[in-house]
Amino acid sequence: MTNPTPITVIDRETGTSFKEVVLGEKWIRWAYQDSNSGLVEKLLFRSSAISKLMGWWYDSSFSKGKIQAAIDELSIDESEFAAPKESFASFNDFFIRHLKPEARPFSTDDKIIASPADGRVLVFPKLDKDVFVPVKGYPFSIEKMLPGISERFKDGALAIVRLCPADYHRYHFPCAGHITQTKDLDGALHSVNPIALGSGPDVFGDNKRSYTLIETANIGTYCFIEVGAFGVGSIVNTCTSGDVSKMDEKGYFKFGGSTVVVVFEKDQIQFSDDLVQNSAQGRETLVKVGQELARFLT
Repeated sequence: MTNPTPITVIDRETGTSFKEVVLGEKWIRWAYQDSNSGLVEKLLFRSSAISKLMGWWYDSSFSKGKIQAAIDELSIDESEFAAPKESFASFNDFFIRHLKPEARPFSTDDKIIASPADGRVLVFPKLDKDVFVPVKGYPFSIEKMLPGISERFKDGALAIVRLCPADYHRYHFPCAGHITQTKDLDGALHSVNPIALGSGPDVFGDNKRSYTLIETANIGTYCFIEVGAFGVGSIVNTCTSGDVSKMDEKGYFKFGGSTVVVVFEKDQIQFSDDLVQNSAQGRETLVKVGQELARFLT
């Protein structure tokens, strides 16, 4: 089993770097990097049974006792909660909590595209036709991730926002538009942790996922993709049709780590400089929902 370099993330607000603490890291490394773990990998990540069982438990009142432990272990800021922790009926009720509106401010400037979620961001300012390659990772194809609709996004731009258990797990529209299509795609539930991304599975093309096409007035059509992961059998989209405004809630993930991907058409947007610079060095940037992700080019 290889011993990868620790995951380094840049905190956008402070500019400092930190080593990410990965919950269950030993098990993730064993499943993805140990040559003897092939059967385990198939049982855990290609079957939804364990994730469904975890989901049942975290939806039950029995899981409520884990809430305070998670707040303490993950240093979650209770002052941001829209409702007190005592009001949560289960761990998942806590996990999909709403925040106070002032906890996630955003610019009303129409030319600024907001981050769709709290998480660790990697950006790809220009795809190589339909391919994007995380540093020290494997190439991924939007053709496989978005079968049947990928052609319009060739040579476009792409952002990955990776959520961890400590993050706010509701996601929002990054800019205004009109929903023209939605689709759910079944698949595996591989971990979205960089340890897994660097070990071979095509989490973007193989994992369970949903996508939404949003037509805009200024930057053509963008695609918003939710990627499920181990422990996250549930992608719940609360807005699936009609006109949407920037920062309207789109949906939420239940317990676990998960990922949002946003794909833009060619020559429509420019990602923020700090995200481009950090991504070019293979470093994710910790960003909060509503903060600037990109700007219109036109």
